[in-house]
Amino acid sequence: MSAGPTPRVPLDEWEFVITTETGQVHRWSWPQFRELPVEMPEVDIHCVTKWSKLGTSWSGVSLDTLLAEVDTAADFALVDSYGGYTTNLPLEDLLDGQAWIVYEYDGADLAPEHGGPARLLVPHLYFWKSAKWVHGMRLLLEDEPGFWERIGYHDYGDPWREQRYQGD
Repeated sequence: MSAGPTPRVPLDEWEFVITTETGQVHRWSWPQFRELPVEMPEVDIHCVTKWSKLGTSWSGVSLDTLLAEVDTAADFALVDSYGGYTTNLPLEDLLDGQAWIVYEYDGADLAPEHGGPARLLVPHLYFWKSAKWVHGMRLLLEDEPGFWERIGYHDYGDPWREQRYQGD
């Protein structure tokens, strides 16, 4: 499922950008990103449409690695994607080995229709929080709703609490 058409991002134009609440920018090109330490999480994923896929295998870079040198007082992140999609998350849900920017699934490059060249992976939340075609992340002092959250989806999206819609 996608909120719009699949963007095609050439690798020589791809970048990942973290912008702090003070405006400080941290930027990685595709070659720089691929030089970062690789992790290979094997995790279960859960969709808001009531399906799960167990034991999925990914390769990518931990958000812990990307945020290690970032000085911030932020409590929230707004992740944005090529194509305009956004999703909001508490920063604490992106740290301590809970989230990655992944570029391989099951040993192969991530296909564009599944978020390639890179997507966010936050397996302990519903999969709409794992933004496809990830481009960057703004660190925020206060929460700001993303694409689905602005139209009624739950701000957090815990699959074990079945937090699908506002009020769940």
